[in-house]
Amino acid sequence: MEKGLSYPDQAVLTNAIEHDKLQLEVLMDDKECLYVFDRGYLDYERFDRMTDDGYFFVTRLRKNAVIRVLETFSLPEDSNVLSDEMVVIGSTQSRSENVFRLLKLLDTKGNELSLLTNRFDLSADEIAEIYKSRWAIELFFKWMKQHLNIKKFYGHSEQAVHNQVYIAMIVYCLNVLAQLNTNSDRSYLQISRYLKAALWKSAHIWLRKIQGKSVP
Repeated sequence: MEKGLSYPDQAVLTNAIEHDKLQLEVLMDDKECLYVFDRGYLDYERFDRMTDDGYFFVTRLRKNAVIRVLETFSLPEDSNVLSDEMVVIGSTQSRSENVFRLLKLLDTKGNELSLLTNRFDLSADEIAEIYKSRWAIELFFKWMKQHLNIKKFYGHSEQAVHNQVYIAMIVYCLNVLAQLNTNSDRSYLQISRYLKAALWKSAHIWLRKIQGKSVP
């Protein structure tokens, strides 16, 4: 993860039987944000509500989605995007009320992706880069599982599990703050390891370590 770009703003913990998409509207509270999410949150009626309420989003559309192209936009010659179109989505019986923007591009493995958004003011390549940045979420969860002791739970009640996850996230955020406030080039993992090694020593030893300075 790149320095300063990946840290949680909000977190909602749910049980395994509750679908994640039910939490999308809970997390939407800022119309200045651009919400980026994957196909698990696909809901045409919600896309209409978000657009009507002034929320912006970028998401991935399923390959079998029914679309009708209204207009095709031109692309720069050096664009990484294959096509850029204005569309309506859904069948005749259940079609979106708003028009959306559909982008097609290739991922790093050569697979074609279809991105849907209600932002028409950004370039096609900007939209593509915004969706690619969603991968930072996957890296964040991977980092938590590998380095923040979420491999096993010390309690099995709902409150115990929630407490352990939240504590792990607090530790992660403190590592981010330490990195930002010291302008350290160390990774979050290195910062965490240096802290464990210097846990009972003077704080300046840890600070010098994460700043890359020699300790006298």
